[in-house]
Amino acid sequence: MCQRFSMAAELPEVQEHFQIERVMYFYKNRYNISPTQHTPVVLQQDGVRILDEFRWGFIPYWGKDAINADLRNVHQNSSYRKMVDKQRCIIPCNGFYYWKIEGKMSYPVRVVMKNHSMFGVAGLYEIWRDTRGEPLRTCSLVMTEANPLIGEFESRMPAILSPQDITQWLDEKTSDLNAMDSILRPHSAEEMHAYAVTPLIDDDRHDTAECIREMDLKRAWVKR
Repeated sequence: MCQRFSMAAELPEVQEHFQIERVMYFYKNRYNISPTQHTPVVLQQDGVRILDEFRWGFIPYWGKDAINADLRNVHQNSSYRKMVDKQRCIIPCNGFYYWKIEGKMSYPVRVVMKNHSMFGVAGLYEIWRDTRGEPLRTCSLVMTEANPLIGEFESRMPAILSPQDITQWLDEKTSDLNAMDSILRPHSAEEMHAYAVTPLIDDDRHDTAECIREMDLKRAWVKR
């Protein structure tokens, strides 16, 4: 399960990387995005890619907030299947946070691309309405098997898509879940790198560039 991630890049870079034509909110760098907070999402509407902001975590009738949509559940859950058919999005990212546990001690790490590029994660979205009928736009990361690097921390990882796969995932004419299986695969561990970061990433209120700075491992250890 992915519990935190970052999306820190200048808006023109984001627009170019994801071929975004319209920006629908005041974009800013996010260094520590946690569940129930808002995150950038890329949608495609009538062939136009849009950058908007959704709440991370569904509020589903079948359980608690769903921040990660596991492929195994997508196949089994009819609600997920409806989203895969019609409500697909891309969640821009440039790093995931995990905890490396060794005995009674642990330290946080950030997993990034070796070339420090941003990337897109397959996502699903849902419009939830409260008791007053007010809409709340929510999203979830789609998960797949972990590669060997992420496997040191979790058994599942977000499904990172290539630019070509992003085009297929956002294609409004595609609604075959089976056709999507081939692109929802573990990203190559050889292209990724993990490094120690500040334990302050565990604080939802801490959202500064300090979160993504590499830290001396001696200072990153925390007793659990």
